[in-house]
Amino acid sequence: MDLSEKYWDTRYKIDDIGWDLGQVSPPLKAYFDQLEDKNLKILIPGGGNSYEAEYLHNQGFTNVYVVDVSKTALENFSKRVPNFPKNHLIQKNFFDIDTTFDLIVEQTFFCAINPNLRAAYAAKAYDLLNPKGKVVGLLFDAPLNTDKPPFGGCKEEYINYFKPYFKITIMENAHNSIQPRAGRELFFRIDKIEKETIVF
Repeated sequence: MDLSEKYWDTRYKIDDIGWDLGQVSPPLKAYFDQLEDKNLKILIPGGGNSYEAEYLHNQGFTNVYVVDVSKTALENFSKRVPNFPKNHLIQKNFFDIDTTFDLIVEQTFFCAINPNLRAAYAAKAYDLLNPKGKVVGLLFDAPLNTDKPPFGGCKEEYINYFKPYFKITIMENAHNSIQPRAGRELFFRIDKIEKETIVF
């Protein structure tokens, strides 16, 4: 399964990006709208065209970072949102990031990585978060593909990955998904737990 930098960059170059909503995801917009601290340091991994980053930026959030392996995706974003800080657009693999954040926003990245990396994603997200940090976003609650992205899954599977590192604060059917994804998305918020309480 080739999920290399070249693979993803080609998908953006030929506009083969069926996961792209063309707008901020409604469940995430609703979550963003109740955030009060505009200085939160926010990471959007595998952000692609990242309408979420654009929305947060336009709402006055000053510490939003988009990470993607695709140079084309980041260039497209920069053209669309020219006043977004260029140094907040990072062409890098999520697993190679070494700075910390208050909030990680999950929107179609988890379903795009090789499922063999899901446990590593949970561990990396833990490491990337400041104390009291959290991951918030959407996960597919459906089988989907086995040989190419997007890869699906279910609530029970996801909980097993996250529970060693996080308190599962919310993981429930999203009630305001876009119509094509209605009934197939879980909205979740998981909160980083203190290191001394981690149990494997």
